Amino acid sequence: MNILQEIRRKWKPRKPASHKGDYGRIFVLAGSRGLTGAAHLAGMGALRAGAGLVTVGVPEKVYSVIARKESELMVRPFPSTVAGALAWRGLKSILDFSKDQDVFALGPGLSQNRETWKLVRRLIVRLVQPLVIDADGLNALKGELPVLRHSRYRAILTPHPGEFVRLFGGALSAKDTDRKRRAKAVAEKFGIFIVLKGFHTVVASPEGGIYVNPTGNPGMATAGSGDVLTGMIAALIGQGFSLWDAARFGVYLHGLAGDLACKKTGEASLTAGDILERLPAAIKKVRGR
Repeated sequence: MNILQEIRRKWKPRKPASHKGDYGRIFVLAGSRGLTGAAHLAGMGALRAGAGLVTVGVPEKVYSVIARKESELMVRPFPSTVAGALAWRGLKSILDFSKDQDVFALGPGLSQNRETWKLVRRLIVRLVQPLVIDADGLNALKGELPVLRHSRYRAILTPHPGEFVRLFGGALSAKDTDRKRRAKAVAEKFGIFIVLKGFHTVVASPEGGIYVNPTGNPGMATAGSGDVLTGMIAALIGQGFSLWDAARFGVYLHGLAGDLACKKTGEASLTAGDILERLPAAIKKVRGR
């Protein structure tokens, strides 16, 4: 069975008596001063991929910037550093809010602030929900990889090649065979799922599973594209897909949306917003309705 057949078989139609709680409460912790777009894109990626309820947690100093962007997103402020990044003192309030959430996405636009990185590492250990970790959430783990072994729930990490090398060391060629080998080894070693982004994105599971994605195009190498993917994967988990399925299906749909957008914009002009715009069409195409 190919990936398209899998998605169609496993993605069930919504029941007539559905309510938003049936499709996942997604908590996206993201954004900082100068990087508010990442939080917005990740949140909208989750909504467009079918999440029932999405809350974007942001530093209080940038709350108003993000809150006015989309009325469909709920935006919740948390304590901020002077520089406009998430502060350590927000740990308890973030954990308290997360108790009613189903999935936690962590990282887009959180900044290089060391205090925020400390907060991220403690959250990874303390949170009890499935985790999708991207961008600055990954940067926070540099030199601190044992944190992953103490996570209470297996995490999905979504590095691009540069982030992968910074975290796990060694060299990484552009060859599919090398990328599959490295992703598989890391996933098994740390008990995590790896989404190694790029041309032919590789998804690896802790059990040794490997998937190489056929969709996508060079135009998707643009700012914010990965933030959209983070939200999408979190949304699919919230709708009941396994972490393995959510990672693979999310990557496939993300690439397909990018391909549909590319037909309209061309590769050079493609933006993350274009991927978001074409995501509904990609989902309809994949689901055959």
